[in-house]
Amino acid sequence: MAHQAEMHLRYTIPAPTVNDGDFSRQNNRPLAGWEKWSLPLGNSYFGISVFGRIETERLQITENSVSNPGIHGTHWKEGMGGTRTFGDIYIDTFHKDVENYSRGLSVDRATAYVSYEIDGITYHREYFTSYPDRILAVHFTAEKNGVPVTGKISLDCRLDIPFIKDYCIKEGDGYGRTGTVFAQNDRLIMRGESTYYAIQTEGQAKIKNKGGTVLVKDHAIEVRNANEAVLLFTCGTNYRMESRVFTENDPKKKLAPYPAPHKKLTEILNAAYEKDYSSLYATHLSDYEKLYKAVTLDIGYDENDLSVTTDRLLQNYKEGKRSAYLETLLYQYGRYLLIASSRKGGYPANLQGTWTCYDSSPWGCDYHHNINVQMNYWPSGIANLSECFLPYIDYAEAYISSARTLADDYIKTLYPEHLSPDGENGWFMGTAAFLYYIGKAELHSGPGTGGFTSLLFWDYYAFTGDKEYLRKIGYPFLREMSLFLSKVLVETDGKLLVRNSASPEQQMQDGTYYQTVGCAFDQQMIYENHKCVLLAADALGIENDPVLDIVRSQIDRLDPVQIGLDGQIKEFREEGHYGEIGEYEHRHISHLVGLYPATLINKNTPEWLKGAEVTLTKRSDQSTGWAAAHRLCAWARTGIGNRAFNLYQSILKNNTLPNLWGTHPPFQIDGNFGAVAGVSEMLLQSQAGFIDFLAAIPDVWENGSFDGLVARGNFVCGCDWKDRKITQMRITARIGGNCRIRYENIVNAKINGMYTVISANEIELNTTQNETVQIDFHL
Repeated sequence: MAHQAEMHLRYTIPAPTVNDGDFSRQNNRPLAGWEKWSLPLGNSYFGISVFGRIETERLQITENSVSNPGIHGTHWKEGMGGTRTFGDIYIDTFHKDVENYSRGLSVDRATAYVSYEIDGITYHREYFTSYPDRILAVHFTAEKNGVPVTGKISLDCRLDIPFIKDYCIKEGDGYGRTGTVFAQNDRLIMRGESTYYAIQTEGQAKIKNKGGTVLVKDHAIEVRNANEAVLLFTCGTNYRMESRVFTENDPKKKLAPYPAPHKKLTEILNAAYEKDYSSLYATHLSDYEKLYKAVTLDIGYDENDLSVTTDRLLQNYKEGKRSAYLETLLYQYGRYLLIASSRKGGYPANLQGTWTCYDSSPWGCDYHHNINVQMNYWPSGIANLSECFLPYIDYAEAYISSARTLADDYIKTLYPEHLSPDGENGWFMGTAAFLYYIGKAELHSGPGTGGFTSLLFWDYYAFTGDKEYLRKIGYPFLREMSLFLSKVLVETDGKLLVRNSASPEQQMQDGTYYQTVGCAFDQQMIYENHKCVLLAADALGIENDPVLDIVRSQIDRLDPVQIGLDGQIKEFREEGHYGEIGEYEHRHISHLVGLYPATLINKNTPEWLKGAEVTLTKRSDQSTGWAAAHRLCAWARTGIGNRAFNLYQSILKNNTLPNLWGTHPPFQIDGNFGAVAGVSEMLLQSQAGFIDFLAAIPDVWENGSFDGLVARGNFVCGCDWKDRKITQMRITARIGGNCRIRYENIVNAKINGMYTVISANEIELNTTQNETVQIDFHL
């Protein structure tokens, strides 16, 4: 069984104050304090960035519905609109000269902390954001020699709404905000409006004390001489994730029917105030651990690394000193970030998860659909976090009406001969999307973007086996996407090809996006969506759907993979040698989506798999954060563990900041999530019709174990290995059913369950619900 070390980020200095108040991105200055050094907490409703400062602590708040329209075609340094910071909590402690300072983030407990000494007294702050209670809690205590001391907690808590002005990027754009902070009875309130969409914003803070006094003034809550204190905070807006928000064209009317958040927030804060701190913390921890503890990983580690600060550990790694502990930490930190930024009832994770400090964010901090949002949810199934995908389902159900309109417009404009007279043309979306609207198609990405998105809905079913979901949500989404995609195909030389096709963001030397017919990205995504809709229909026993007849007539004529003169997977049909068209080392590897995240290219298609290796080698390993993560996932699918591990090392060395956030640059969270998916795929794969343990294990992970990774069919898997040879497999069938396992000479292993022998290297387990099968190998 996997024994995992304590997962912990630790530092001996607070986050610096470099350009602390300048988050406009209309300049080219580094945002060191927030981007590189703050520590993230989140509950999907809002995010908190903890700076860990001494005299004046700063807690920066993000609430993803506080947003402006994105501005496209503009370089991010000039501002991109989109998601904007909610505000800040400042805590004046009146402490200056301290000793033995430390701060950190326990990934195991989703808890941040600050600790230091003054005159022999140790002051502690403990921070967490609770998903069940929808609050931030900060606990202030003091002790001497392990014994609580009385009367030592004094502080002022202030709230601040930054960037109050009537414009955001340029004067008169309507992107401004208003706001004020005031006292109301026992709490401090920050209230305002983000004016473009008339978003009503509110945050409430309240402090609970033991001993001493608490006084609520106009602009601060004052605590004096308390034995301990607990700051409670919550925030929200009048946003609702509903269809009418997307279909309403007047920005001022999108949220008009919805009430201000004051009443709801007051109830939330009051309920939390009635509980003691230990109860709030226990509820938080129990909820978090249900998800986080589902997966454990042990690839060995040096005990000494547990006491090294995270920034030093990372710097050592960049200088060539490998740390298995850091490799494990980045993996589990990525799982933590997904839990923190995507839970049912909250918002889905965007380009920066649930954290942004900007008034005008890079790329609008949007939901980018030509790989980035998809990458956010790649680890959800395999890394045992399927629940974290639920907010995206809610988001999709809200935007689907708009997506159907986009499909109508797309077909009417580009394929009028295929326009359905009854108005049913499926659904579609372009790359950019927000909580208020979804964007149209762009020249840089073809219609395969829609299939790239709908594949998420199949994967959720593939890993959970939830047929009720498949019937109500998964199949309808897949079906309508196949209907749309069936209309963008035209017959060409006996094949069915996308007429208006583009491989995402691939440019020519003159800077123009390359437009073509039937590029690999579009053809592979249409093939995969068509395949998944047929599988879904079969799982549900659906036979007489006319869309299925169309899909069956098209799927074998899509020609999704072609091999070029260099043995490469061709990105474009007209390509001969690799790199003849477009950027040779382009960040996107869109012609390999059939390898990952799709399943078209696998160990059952050896020629294509070899072509993928050629393409990956020529494309190079060096890239932006998320692009390196996609390469990691792709190399894992080839089964070449050492190449996959090289990419994981590259991510740590080149694409990871001191607080372990991934960087494009700037910070983008998809790199973190893609790294989790890639490592998971190195350890377990199931895309080729069988479970493949240690599918791409590198030489350096010679001994180890894992538990909790999920194979398709909802089989929860664990594994121990020594000298890169498996000693034990564990398979728990959450819903029962048959699954195949392929491993060298598995037929001679000790198997404590019912099975059928397929070959010396492959068996099929026949399981009942919740049955665990153990397979032992004698080395």
